[in-house]
Amino acid sequence: MRIHKFQLQAAIVDLDGTMVDTLGDFEIALNRSLADLDLPPITRALVERTVGKGSEHLIRSVLAHQLALPEVKGLTNVCDARSVENLYEAAWQRYQHHYLAINGEFALVYPGVVEGLQQMCDAGLQLACLTNKPLSFAKPLLQAKGLDAFFTHVFGGDSFERKKPDPLPLLKTCEALGVSPKQALMVGDSSNDAQAARAAGCPVVLVRYGYNHGEPVDGVDADAHVDTLTHIAQALARLG
Repeated sequence: MRIHKFQLQAAIVDLDGTMVDTLGDFEIALNRSLADLDLPPITRALVERTVGKGSEHLIRSVLAHQLALPEVKGLTNVCDARSVENLYEAAWQRYQHHYLAINGEFALVYPGVVEGLQQMCDAGLQLACLTNKPLSFAKPLLQAKGLDAFFTHVFGGDSFERKKPDPLPLLKTCEALGVSPKQALMVGDSSNDAQAARAAGCPVVLVRYGYNHGEPVDGVDADAHVDTLTHIAQALARLG
């Protein structure tokens, strides 16, 4: 596979919204956590807009949204303890508990993912999974969905000092794979993935079916946009 005159030797693949639709898991785990804190449930649409920047960002965003609701805000004015900062640690502990209990149960592998990963392996590419999801969540999910065998390396949002869209995780993943950034294709579903890839110097392909914070992904700068992972080789061939 060639892109921009560089021979690809590896692919770095995002998890949530790229390989697995995990909105169901997020929704269930978050709502069970909110119930433990006596806060109202959230909608799946809110989850889609906030997911992708790591669990800490997700929980803080959800807490801020729910605490700002009129039916909750009145209580917040009475009780200063009901703030994002004061509730965060308890919310994080409950979220970990509930997410690990259902990890993968309400999640589905997207069509074409297994075939697309196999195509990349058959093309001789090393594969690494790089997600902003905590590693303790990511590895069991890959195993539960039968995807773990495709990857020589798996890195989570807590594997490095910074998360995507910072380029550090991609640079560290390239280092682990023993390739230069120009030789590693980033495959993701959001502006986080694209920004990290551009800053790291990796070519990037985005899938159209993912989350991208609730916004259309075609407007995000990338080398190609595809409808399924099985279209990546064809998209790269067109780029020459």
